[in-house]
Amino acid sequence: MSAFPEEVLTKTKKGDIEVRWLVDEGHYVRYKYVNPETHEDKEGSKTKLVLIADGGNQEEFFVIPTKGGRYLLIKAETKGGRKLWDGEKAVGL
Repeated sequence: MSAFPEEVLTKTKKGDIEVRWLVDEGHYVRYKYVNPETHEDKEGSKTKLVLIADGGNQEEFFVIPTKGGRYLLIKAETKGGRKLWDGEKAVGL
């Protein structure tokens, strides 16, 4: 008998039982890189995903499209505060 409730347990393809364990929760910011002259996405455009935990810790990842419709997630250096363009004004991260 497991010490965990049934609804947090899952079975792997190999048949092993695992617990879905919360690491943290919070919100995210996703932004892209755009040509300042044409306002169009840069060719082969990547996006940046910033995960922001409720405690303030941040993790940053580049999200890069690959052939076949899949995406590659690459951990990036956390740079902290910066401004982003929301279509009308600069806003903080």
